[in-house]
Amino acid sequence: MATTTYVALLRGINVGVSNRLPMQALRELLGGMGSAAVRTHLQSGNALFDHAPAEPERLATQLRDRITSELGLTVPCIVCEAAELRGVIDRNPYDMAGIDPARFLVAFLSGPVDPGRLKDLDPAAYAPDSFRPGEREIYVHCPDGIQKTKLSHALWEKRLGLTATARNWNTVTKLAELAGV
Repeated sequence: MATTTYVALLRGINVGVSNRLPMQALRELLGGMGSAAVRTHLQSGNALFDHAPAEPERLATQLRDRITSELGLTVPCIVCEAAELRGVIDRNPYDMAGIDPARFLVAFLSGPVDPGRLKDLDPAAYAPDSFRPGEREIYVHCPDGIQKTKLSHALWEKRLGLTATARNWNTVTKLAELAGV
């Protein structure tokens, strides 16, 4: 049977004392969904897995619901085809020369960016941080660090009406490498 490699990106796990989700439990949940070759990266909710071709949104909903029903946690999930990571990397509108990849984020979204919902967002209000929309992602540069940026997932969710979770550039490129794309 043909399979597709997917990447699951979970938001807000293992960052404090709440929402603890061991990576072994995440691998088991994905395996219980019929996934194979499940592997995780770091402890922050990044997983790669092979699955029969399916809509990524359906897989995200299924994973989120399993986490809730089996672990009692409410965890936003984004799933995309691993090949899409190559597109995210290739579409990066920033020249990365001189940019610290740990201070450069990609906010992954559960749907496409509607530019009309961003048109009245004044980039100067967020300086020195900057952003540029992509297709299903927002690229965010935080030269002074990511901890206090106002360009967080909460802003994108409110503005776009979508689920969002961000990863720094090091993690994005490492996930693409692990996926072989």
